[in-house]
Amino acid sequence: MAQTVQGVVAGVAGAKVSVETITVPDPGPGEALVEVKACGVCHTDLHYREGGINDEFPFLLGHEAAGVVEAVGDGVTDLAPGDFVVLNWRAVCATCRACRRGEPWYCFDTHNAAQPMTLADGTPLSPALGIGAFAEKTLVHSGQCTKVDRRASPEVAGLLGCGVMAGIGAAINTGGVGRGDSVAVLGCGGVGDAAIVGARLAGATTIIAADLDPRKLEWAQSMGATHIVNAGTADVVESIREFTGGNGADVVIDAVGIPETFRQAFYARDLAGTAVLVGVPTPDLTVELPLIDVFARGGAIKSSWYGDCLPSRDFPMLIDLYLQGRLDLSPFVTETIGLDDVEEAFDAMHDGSVLRSVVTL
Repeated sequence: MAQTVQGVVAGVAGAKVSVETITVPDPGPGEALVEVKACGVCHTDLHYREGGINDEFPFLLGHEAAGVVEAVGDGVTDLAPGDFVVLNWRAVCATCRACRRGEPWYCFDTHNAAQPMTLADGTPLSPALGIGAFAEKTLVHSGQCTKVDRRASPEVAGLLGCGVMAGIGAAINTGGVGRGDSVAVLGCGGVGDAAIVGARLAGATTIIAADLDPRKLEWAQSMGATHIVNAGTADVVESIREFTGGNGADVVIDAVGIPETFRQAFYARDLAGTAVLVGVPTPDLTVELPLIDVFARGGAIKSSWYGDCLPSRDFPMLIDLYLQGRLDLSPFVTETIGLDDVEEAFDAMHDGSVLRSVVTL
């Protein structure tokens, strides 16, 4: 039978969120019911609340989550009640043209649950990124559940569901950072710091962090940055060149997503270097570059969507590294909070005083 639980809902664009009673149906074919244990407060949730993603209100927020499978629907054979899972918003279809050519991380037809979760009066909810995990329980497609080692803390494991994976993947999967490379990261919030961690994992020897906030630069150093640039007092492009023998970095990752930082990333890379955009721009932003510079500098300009990750491949591997002590994810969790505290967590995000607030249930 359907269950009623508490969840965080954005009812109107720009208005404060509220905790509401929601109805979660039993899983149908291909679906899974997950008891949420922890869910990070991601900037994408704030975009949803502000109407920056679409206008399909009301939204059930939350998507960066880990939990335990409570029940599965017909046809689900690779999950069972009791499995510890990280939720993902790239449940690959295995049949689209990207999947057929062996690039499922570009899947063009990802799966979500078919049944809606609703408010108590029956109003359908739009789950953020098809997940809706600021709730005691959520209904997802079974492909959105990636089994990982249950010894991992849910607060840490859930972060792989979005921000940490986006940053690590931007460095390793999209940027192709290799041993001995030089890497620069523009913007040292959660995604940027995860890119620094990913660059270090991949063997980069020079890792440059740039930000306007001295506190964030301190965090970046603790994550593995070898050099820092205060973008408020120094020329970012010239500083990166100075730290790389006058050449520019092999890979520059823009974790902000505004025209100025994208231009910096473009010009701060070495000739034939790679610029990676992982910061999410708003739809109104445009960038202008001299076409002759695009031609003459060579290299690559790439966007990184979810760190070009394949959850079934990347989540278990990163959790294993975490459990081996080779990937410290705990510093990303600044505070743990309850469902009632999500609005205040958005304020803390604006202030830059947290890397991640994590809702625990």
